[in-house]
Amino acid sequence: MKKESSARMSLILAMIIFGTIGIFRKYIPLSSGIVAWVRGVLGVAFILIFIKMKKIKMDWNSIRAHLKILLISGGLIGMNWVLLFESYRYTSVAAATLCYYMAPIFVMIVSPFVLKEKMTVKKAVCVIVALLGMVFVSGVLDGEISDLSELKGILFGLGAAALYATVIMMNQKLKKVPTYDKTIMQLGTAAVILIPYILLVEDLSAVTLTPLIIIMLIIVGVVHTGIAYALYFGSMNELRAQTVALFGYIDPIVAIILSALFLKEPMTVYSAIGAVLVLGATMISELPEKRK
Repeated sequence: MKKESSARMSLILAMIIFGTIGIFRKYIPLSSGIVAWVRGVLGVAFILIFIKMKKIKMDWNSIRAHLKILLISGGLIGMNWVLLFESYRYTSVAAATLCYYMAPIFVMIVSPFVLKEKMTVKKAVCVIVALLGMVFVSGVLDGEISDLSELKGILFGLGAAALYATVIMMNQKLKKVPTYDKTIMQLGTAAVILIPYILLVEDLSAVTLTPLIIIMLIIVGVVHTGIAYALYFGSMNELRAQTVALFGYIDPIVAIILSALFLKEPMTVYSAIGAVLVLGATMISELPEKRK
């Protein structure tokens, strides 16, 4: 019971940390590719040190057996970060976060075709409600979408959600790979994949690093990636998958509250309704079906 309570606190702390990443991104005046690359490098470094301290050995046989999927999913995670960070740049943290939390809905939409899972009535209703919620969040109904940059932010957020949904489905085939091994390989691949992207797209000569920017990057890489992932995956062994999934909604709630408090991002009535619809639909979709 004590272990379960400790695991629950670790999971809550991880979700709170994840919920603050959008705030930090807003204050880092660097391209999304560079921020994502730093996040991957520092995240991998921290987790490697963590498993070394915990004397956890990597299962290289399992890694080699699933290397192709690990590399592809890692590359998708890297591009997923870029799109998410771009979304933070062009729209509010609240809107970007809600777009990102469409990932479970995207999984439900394609799982009958890809994973051959049955689309139940409850799941179908949740999909429709969440999509309706995104219409409210997008700003179409209150005229806020007139700004093209806002639309760009929404599309980046939905693109990030689509990539993350793909990673979720690919991870179904990686269940035999130990959690920390999978994380190290995927984060490391994300960092490597982002190198050519940065060299081709970014103007590195224009990058300016100040002590404050360096500190913020370290926080995003070590705290929001390394520590948060270690807490998140460390809690999984003691908690039910359902508990982990439901506690995951602490992340967007924290993001929405902090964006209002610290960034003074306004939330219209339509946005609030959309937030309730999206989060409510995805949360209900996680609840187990009643057995007949």
